[in-house]
Amino acid sequence: MKQVEREPGQKLSLTNDGALEVFFIGTGAAFAKKHFQTNFLLIKGDKHVMVDFGMTGPRALKKNAGLEPTDIGVLLPTHSHADHVGGIECLALLNRYVAQRVLKKPKLTMIINEEYQRILWEQTLRGGLEWNEEHQDGKRKLAFGDFFDVIRPRWKQKQPRESWTAEVGDLHLELMRTKHIPEQSESWEGSFVSFGVMADDRVFLSGDTRFDPDLVEMYRHAETLFHDVQFFPGGVHAPLEELKTLPDAVKKKMFLIHYADNWLEQDVGDFAGFAREGVRYLFD
Repeated sequence: MKQVEREPGQKLSLTNDGALEVFFIGTGAAFAKKHFQTNFLLIKGDKHVMVDFGMTGPRALKKNAGLEPTDIGVLLPTHSHADHVGGIECLALLNRYVAQRVLKKPKLTMIINEEYQRILWEQTLRGGLEWNEEHQDGKRKLAFGDFFDVIRPRWKQKQPRESWTAEVGDLHLELMRTKHIPEQSESWEGSFVSFGVMADDRVFLSGDTRFDPDLVEMYRHAETLFHDVQFFPGGVHAPLEELKTLPDAVKKKMFLIHYADNWLEQDVGDFAGFAREGVRYLFD
């Protein structure tokens, strides 16, 4: 893996020569002020996937990638906290009324299973998207399918936890349930829907999760791991002190994401370091 700084003022290309690329438009925690929220792009060949798009998504996309929301074509939301889905309404509206009608681009595509589609639409997106217009027959307001085409992940059988797979061109994705919220849940089964991501069976991105050694063990074979972190005990993210108990071989290839503004005060010498926004992580 190599890290390449994006040239200042240069628009990030959403295509490449076929290498797997991870690009964070933000690496901060939900309430961080020094960094944007942790949302990232996966790029491979002529395909890209925007994984999460939170409240800071539109500004982060412009500042760190030189891109506009109308540039995004494929979206993968991992769970319903606002730092991960708070900008999706912006994406959807700009796609429907600008990208499609003015720029002649296709409808947004979302990678989402049926269960989470119902949750995301009914509990998060419907209030802001349903009432923008009525269909010409006057009998129906807007629905999920008016804003998004769908790539439906496939159930991956005989796994230690609920897992799904999907392909976007040559990019292979595996989604796995994480143990994120509520704080009192004792397992991923008892947690609200949230997902981590494995890209091409090479790069593991934990999404939001509490400390979950079983999850790390499942994907420790990854070439690089990007893992959620917090700097205090308890809560709904993985405390740094607990991550320090992982095997040295895992920590050496683990970058920390979703971190608070006091990240420079932390001792992470055993890890690969903190992931940085605006850097292209390339896997040839």
